[in-house]
Amino acid sequence: MLRDDLAAEVRSALPMLPGALPEDAADRLTVLIEELVRWNRRYNLTAIRDPMAMIAGHLLDSLIVRPYLDGARVLDVGTGAGFPGLPLALAEPGRSFTLLDGNNKRIQFVRHAAGLLGLANVAAVRARAEDYAPGYRFGTVIARAVAPLPRLLGMAGHHVGEDGVFAALKGRYPAEETDELPANWAYSVAPLSVPGLESGSRHVVLMRRK
Repeated sequence: MLRDDLAAEVRSALPMLPGALPEDAADRLTVLIEELVRWNRRYNLTAIRDPMAMIAGHLLDSLIVRPYLDGARVLDVGTGAGFPGLPLALAEPGRSFTLLDGNNKRIQFVRHAAGLLGLANVAAVRARAEDYAPGYRFGTVIARAVAPLPRLLGMAGHHVGEDGVFAALKGRYPAEETDELPANWAYSVAPLSVPGLESGSRHVVLMRRK
């Protein structure tokens, strides 16, 4: 695929999202997709292999949750190849992002991509959420298609600050999972309209301590 075609698609897709982005966001996000495609051939970092499908499936699906971020520090649990953390860090240079994953190749890619994109607000850490001990908590803990909600809270709920939020990105409305949430956590569910993806196929579950 020609880089110009990919860049044009990214450039036309970003205005469909709420909120302004840095002026060079489209160019940098195009570089992110190109690098992911290149690394994916060798390391199989993501199941999405078509660069055009990555625009909706990775970039837009990450950036759509931007309005729900709280606080100055964000923890992306099970970041995989850096989603949603890398696009969000690019969109929110005033916040610091820690991207956490137990897979060494994925974290190597995240470090490489963050350096390539000039994201000084990104730290990539190879660790399990249960074992990670930064010495502080986060305004937002975010996870995208990592585990069922009760398990997510067990893994990483302790990283959420007192007034912070755990934002879990899900597919269809996870009614069975919300029914099993601990009594000391309140939650709300918001539908997400991701351009290029099926309507009703994305939700964010926002969990806060009561």
